Amino acid sequence: MLYSFFRHIACLSFALLITTLSSVAQSVKEVDICIYGGTSGGVIAAYTAKQYKKSVLLIEPGKHLGGMTTGGLGLTDIGNKYAITGIARDYYRRIGQHYGKFEQWIFEPHVAENLYADYVKRGQINVLLSHRLDKVRKTNQRIQEIIVENSDKPSQKQTIRAKMFIDCSYEGDLMAKAGVPYHVGREANTQYNETINGVQLMTGHQLPDGIDPHKTSGKPESGLLWGISDEKLLPNGTGDRKVQAYNYRICLSDDPANQVPITRPVGYDSTHYDLLARLIEAQSGKYSLNQYFIWSRMPNHKTDINNRNGFSTDMIGMNWEYPDATYAKRAEIIQKHETYTKGLLYFFGHDTRVPEPLRQEMLKWGYPKDEYTDSGNWSPQLYVREARRMIGSYVMTQANCQGRDVVNDGVGMAAYTMDSHNIQRVVVEKNGQKMTKNEGNVEVGGFGPYPISYRALIPKVADCQNLLVPVCLSASHIAYGSIRMEPVFMVLGQSTALAAAMAIDAKTSVQKVDVAKLQQELVRNPLADGSTAEILVDDNNEVAVTKTGSWESDSKSKGGYGPSYLLGGRQTGDKVQYTPSIQRAGTYQVFLYLPRLEKPASEIGLAVFDGKTRKEISVKPADVVVVGQTSGEWVALGSYRLPTGKDSYVELITQKTDATVAADAVLFVPVTQ
Repeated sequence: MLYSFFRHIACLSFALLITTLSSVAQSVKEVDICIYGGTSGGVIAAYTAKQYKKSVLLIEPGKHLGGMTTGGLGLTDIGNKYAITGIARDYYRRIGQHYGKFEQWIFEPHVAENLYADYVKRGQINVLLSHRLDKVRKTNQRIQEIIVENSDKPSQKQTIRAKMFIDCSYEGDLMAKAGVPYHVGREANTQYNETINGVQLMTGHQLPDGIDPHKTSGKPESGLLWGISDEKLLPNGTGDRKVQAYNYRICLSDDPANQVPITRPVGYDSTHYDLLARLIEAQSGKYSLNQYFIWSRMPNHKTDINNRNGFSTDMIGMNWEYPDATYAKRAEIIQKHETYTKGLLYFFGHDTRVPEPLRQEMLKWGYPKDEYTDSGNWSPQLYVREARRMIGSYVMTQANCQGRDVVNDGVGMAAYTMDSHNIQRVVVEKNGQKMTKNEGNVEVGGFGPYPISYRALIPKVADCQNLLVPVCLSASHIAYGSIRMEPVFMVLGQSTALAAAMAIDAKTSVQKVDVAKLQQELVRNPLADGSTAEILVDDNNEVAVTKTGSWESDSKSKGGYGPSYLLGGRQTGDKVQYTPSIQRAGTYQVFLYLPRLEKPASEIGLAVFDGKTRKEISVKPADVVVVGQTSGEWVALGSYRLPTGKDSYVELITQKTDATVAADAVLFVPVTQ
């Protein structure tokens, strides 16, 4: 019932959107804020700007909104849910409502897209689809207007004037055409005093030793296999202009009633998978697709498939031209990635060099009939992990990720591992033998959420004064690898839209926005609609949290909410009490966060006191379905009428001492009347 209603509303909203597009293209000449790029960050930026009573035009070169969030990345990379605030958090709560849960970070592509359409409808946002940037006109360090062209008919052009511009594209095209300096590729470690930037030959997603790179094994004169570079491997830490690999996040279905067969794609070349055939031979006996793909299950028999190990969905080394390429060249690169990826799936299902068990496993899957219905059931969004990166007023670096440099003008947080996919496939020599290796993969974590500087979202004063860049923001290659998560782009989209609105109201530049007031407004009005903000009581709040018994703070392990959580449970009756400060009396839903632990206690006790009555609850952590790659789960404790002040509390009590008890965060969410 809920699914049908939600989809019906989404269809109505898209119908409304499409019917207004022609009138928008003809009549909208001037707006307060122009947002280029209908990515996840772009939609949230547009919605935020409208909430602050600004006229907005959202321009998207393609035919769909949401970028990678709707393009197949359904297993959301989070790192730590604490970092995701405001409307971005609201988005995942609404996804949860669709699936009958409080919050959901795993979802089907069409569900994600329908929800963005709902934001567009509720925000009454003017959207111009299928229009890409042609020219930017700038005077006195301010963009005066941009000219966009129809993506299918470039001769059809439209001029847009605005007071403020926000570049939410993955490529940073508006930023680049506005003459703002940027970087492509990897900086040398010496540039920002880093240790894991530049060339990095590591072990992750690597080929095993001994795989010959030549077309005929042992014969260099035969030439190299497809996809292997003949460039000399430079020393670790050396900078270059090479870009980490792109891929598609693949949505397939194993429901026979919802399948389109995986067939041989036009342009298929089996020699592109010769190296893979050698890898399969070297790993004889490993007959699972999970050895070659991160094969993650989505709701309703679907997948979000990502790259894994030495040869997979990443088309390594084939995208270096993409960031600065013409639209025609980008289209060519995108098509080659599509052919490669569809060919990879076909190879696994049909090539006789693939063992029969693997072929049969692949043949159980097909393209989903109900996804991407206007693009052949294939995602229209290539995963552009990294393209241009602005060199702005402040550059985020490895030191920010690891907490050695902490900014005080943060307007969003990141929490993911510093992550780079492989960048090139090269020939190396080891013990006198030449072999194939991947280079560029980095996965270094071990840090908690950290703030992203407002200055990293704006150009230098001399470069542009009415442009904000929340996606291709100012960060080194390796820091960008931690920041570049879809929910973070949504958070930064909201922050930059609010900053743009504030700059308009103050008749000033983005560089002169009062950042303290910006931060305060993001906290005071997180949903940009004036609603009562939820109340979080985290374990590190010394005023609101009291402990009885032996508890130790853990700030290094993954799976918690916020910078730390408490570990204890040595004695029955040990307690942690959370006391919220209620500013507005009313009904609140109460949730406990259960971190992801390898072996949690079999049972924990809880008590909720609403100022009059104490309700006792028992929870078995093993019964809670924990979703997400690195995070835990909120557990509902019920709804309560809570008085103003500090007369209510939640108490966590050790009941079983058979394993570790974790005490993390408690959340009080106001119920809308």
